[in-house]
Amino acid sequence: MSDNTQPRTRVRLRDVADLVGVTAAAASMALADSPRISDKTKRAVRAAATQLGYVPSSAGRALRSQRAGAIALIVPNTTQHVFGHSYFMHVLTGVSSVANERDTQVLVSTNPDEAHGLAAYERVMRSKSADGAIVTSAAVTDLNVERLSQSGLPVVLIGNFPYLSTSVSVGIDDVGASRSITEHLIEVHGRTRLLHVTGPMDHQTAIDRREGFLAAVAAHDLADASRVVEGDFSEEAGRDAVLGLGRDLTGFDGIVFANDDMAFGGLRALKSLGVSVPQDISIVGFDDFGLSRLTTPGITTVRVPAERMARVATERLFDLIEGSKPGPSHQELAVTLVLRESCGCESKADDA
Repeated sequence: MSDNTQPRTRVRLRDVADLVGVTAAAASMALADSPRISDKTKRAVRAAATQLGYVPSSAGRALRSQRAGAIALIVPNTTQHVFGHSYFMHVLTGVSSVANERDTQVLVSTNPDEAHGLAAYERVMRSKSADGAIVTSAAVTDLNVERLSQSGLPVVLIGNFPYLSTSVSVGIDDVGASRSITEHLIEVHGRTRLLHVTGPMDHQTAIDRREGFLAAVAAHDLADASRVVEGDFSEEAGRDAVLGLGRDLTGFDGIVFANDDMAFGGLRALKSLGVSVPQDISIVGFDDFGLSRLTTPGITTVRVPAERMARVATERLFDLIEGSKPGPSHQELAVTLVLRESCGCESKADDA
């Protein structure tokens, strides 16, 4: 018995136009909601497209509009660093969700190694493969951010970039949030001898969180009894900061870590030394990307809306690409203080 099944032919724009009795150009403008086409014709073209099962080609749309049909997420770090930290997963989720709504691809550009800091930017600028770019986790010493911003490509930055005041950016008030969580230890739990473990000091996030800590201890006349040591946002840095204190550890009753990874490393180190948290030392972190709610005790922290920041940044990028007014150059999103047992509070039932 012969098989009379024929392969399905792809429906073309011309087929939709012929069914309605208009030109292919008119059908294309109708589907694009052009004001040059009447509402009656638009309805007829859309109905015909639905009837025939016509699916517009994103590549064709991009070609006609002289656009790449993609946006880039530039993270000037190595791939291992990026995909090893939950922050970037939240950012990628936020960017991708908005891009998917716009039927747009997301290109992730990273550096092959620490010695090739230009690669993530050059790949996007030279290839012209993206209509715009989002940059996150760039160091304050990274001059390529400014270079990219001046290249003519629409760009939105995630984070705080005070040295690029005219660039469009989305972030949080790291200074205010760090001051608030430090003051929580002082005012609620009576901690008076505080240690702050910073992130890498070539990043604005670490600079701002240190500034918030210093502002809090200064306001309560505790600066002389406080100390700052530099970390790098890794679990190992938190552990090493605690172990490196040696006998000086007994001089502190509270530790403010600049992120939760370091707080987790510090918590493990304190346990290994037989130091009880929070009875002997209260600790707090920053970010709340998941780790802090899984420890024992749970880590008090600042909840950063990373996914929402990425969504807002991506929406603003599309505004720039489409020529819309971007609004204020910098937009700050609110954060939340999440109280758990590591500081001495009872955990709240908001960790689902």
